[in-house]
Amino acid sequence: MMIALADAVARLPKAELHVHLEGSVRPETIAAIASRHGLAMTAEKAAAHYEFRDFAGFIEAYKWVYGYLKTPSDFASITQDLAEELIRQNVVYAEVTISAGVMLRFAQNVEANMAAIQDAALRYRTKGLKLAWILDAARQFGGGQARKVAEVAVKLRPLGVVAFGLGGDELAAPTADFRSAFELAQSEGLHVVAHAGEIGPPKIVRESIDMLGAERLGHAIALAQDPALADHVATRRIPVEICLTSNLRTGALAKQTKNPKAKMKNHPLPKLLEHGITVTLGSDDPAIFKASLLEEYWNAISLGLTAGQIARILEAGFSGAFLPPEEKRPMVEKLRAEARALGIL
Repeated sequence: MMIALADAVARLPKAELHVHLEGSVRPETIAAIASRHGLAMTAEKAAAHYEFRDFAGFIEAYKWVYGYLKTPSDFASITQDLAEELIRQNVVYAEVTISAGVMLRFAQNVEANMAAIQDAALRYRTKGLKLAWILDAARQFGGGQARKVAEVAVKLRPLGVVAFGLGGDELAAPTADFRSAFELAQSEGLHVVAHAGEIGPPKIVRESIDMLGAERLGHAIALAQDPALADHVATRRIPVEICLTSNLRTGALAKQTKNPKAKMKNHPLPKLLEHGITVTLGSDDPAIFKASLLEEYWNAISLGLTAGQIARILEAGFSGAFLPPEEKRPMVEKLRAEARALGIL
């Protein structure tokens, strides 16, 4: 059954709602970009920077990658690479998170970068892939900078920005510091999302919902520690974006399960589904974690998920997207029809 189900998933249309553009940069691309800037770098040396043991190491790897992204053409290149990879996996829609907070930190022209990103993305519409953007603030840079990111996100809606998000180190600053940024984004019609309960406690998940109004939660594996909160998230139908390999490689899974030797089999995904939580799967930072969206579905299957559960996760990728109903509906209907034809519905 596992082989048949995995094959069906590969053939079905998919949506990805949790993938970071800068985390999708392959070592070969880093080497090519470095060469354009007259810098010495090989793919092998770049790959060595993707080896780390914990969340702090991951943050350092992410920062290292970003150091090579200097011009709008660099961002266009990595957008093209990501688009090609998504098409290879039969992804037809993705909401890609972009580290606008880091762009501001590096004093880059966010509007110019976004124009290049959007221009590269639009070329793939005829190939069946639609990309939208979530501009992300890093928690460790504080609430004031997050508000600046929200202001930029509002301004750049014409370039395909659909949401404002909060990522980074969730233990770096109190959730309340980001109320202003979220209120601004919501008042201007943007959707809002937040990483919460990745390495932090369940209370940050609750704060993200109650204080920030988060419409989707990134990771949120801390919910497994708080059944009442898990039930609350399930009742409110707030989608949780699960990134299996990411949780393993950053040490988030070990931290949340209090098991330093935690393996994929210890992931609480099945438990969250038992609570009735709406779950989507994402690759998070696919190049850094060496995990594609397809591989994340295969990991989910290895945890014992049924064909029906996998089908619901696939559908949640579309139903949880920040798309108008008239765009979502045909995507969901197409998925259902193809899933029925393949016998997983």
